[in-house]
Amino acid sequence: MTLTARQLALATLDRQMLLRRERLDVTEAVRRLCALQAQEPASPYLALWNRLEDFAFEDLDAAFTQGSVVKASLMRITLHAVHTDDHAPFRAAMLQTLRGARLADARFRATGLAPTDADALVPGMAGYLTRPRTGVEMERELAETVGEHAHRVWWALRTYAPVRHAPTGGPWSFGHRNAYLAATPAVAAAPSPEEVADGAGRLLLAYLRAFGPASAADFARFTLLTRPVITRAVNQLGDRLVRQAGPGPTALLDLPEASVPAGDTPAPPRLLPMWDSSLLAHAAPGRLIPPGYRPLVVRRNGDILPCVLVDGQVAGVWRTGADGGVELTAFHPLTRTGRRGLTEEAQRLVSVLAGRDPAVYRRYRHWWDKGLPVGERITVGP
Repeated sequence: MTLTARQLALATLDRQMLLRRERLDVTEAVRRLCALQAQEPASPYLALWNRLEDFAFEDLDAAFTQGSVVKASLMRITLHAVHTDDHAPFRAAMLQTLRGARLADARFRATGLAPTDADALVPGMAGYLTRPRTGVEMERELAETVGEHAHRVWWALRTYAPVRHAPTGGPWSFGHRNAYLAATPAVAAAPSPEEVADGAGRLLLAYLRAFGPASAADFARFTLLTRPVITRAVNQLGDRLVRQAGPGPTALLDLPEASVPAGDTPAPPRLLPMWDSSLLAHAAPGRLIPPGYRPLVVRRNGDILPCVLVDGQVAGVWRTGADGGVELTAFHPLTRTGRRGLTEEAQRLVSVLAGRDPAVYRRYRHWWDKGLPVGERITVGP
């Protein structure tokens, strides 16, 4: 059977729990979703709110505090929230990419230090990071070894060393002041080649479970892993993967036990957070963003605005208002059913944000000032 573009979009929505909200423990939900984009502190919370029945923000607070969900630099060299058991293998798979992105950068090279000089600092960091340390404290500690270069060295190390972000309070666990902790002992500073290979395989399986069927190019887009690493992982997994024909010429990878919804499956409205992983998991423009809307929601600097989904496709964006309400901007006129569904979702969002952060994503409002097409606008007050 050859899958259609609609079926692939529905497969992503289904595996991302966006066809129906499910009843799951927070940590198990994070594991099933592979990784939640966490560049903006609110995003993992709103991602789970879209996906879980009766989701309580406090449950994710607790998971971050207890360390059962870990926030760290991983795929695409940006922050993700992952299940604690996945952190070590995912980091092992990503280490070469993370390390190369920082130590080959002009900001590190300007120090005159060799990559091995930075690597030599990693083992000694674990003891210092047994309690949360701010970036200022880390730079002060590193200055004893690298002097004036401490700021740039820490910029590199905080991305590829085995560290995680420590909760600092605020409405979304991670406030304006970043703090860091050593990762669990299972996270090796320098994983062995076997651990790297196993990590890449485990990451690919988790990715397909959460976003498949998908091509090797899709997986590369989600992770920034190199072709040799991906090819090796595919070959090592062997018959744990199956190949599926899709709408394009490239074969898609999937898990033998995975299923794909029928093409006429309805998709409910959703209000996705910034940088939602479902929008970043496949080669551009992705499965859920109509090509004509991509420049509107994916800005030139890489910001991906909070998106409105209608029938499984991005139809516009949303933002919070000064009064604590939510404003929806659809890029085209909505049907009566679509309008009603989005209004109900917005009412729910206003309610859950009221006690946490009614002005979430406030610093991104300038994108609306630059102009967006308005097919229809819905405002829901507090």
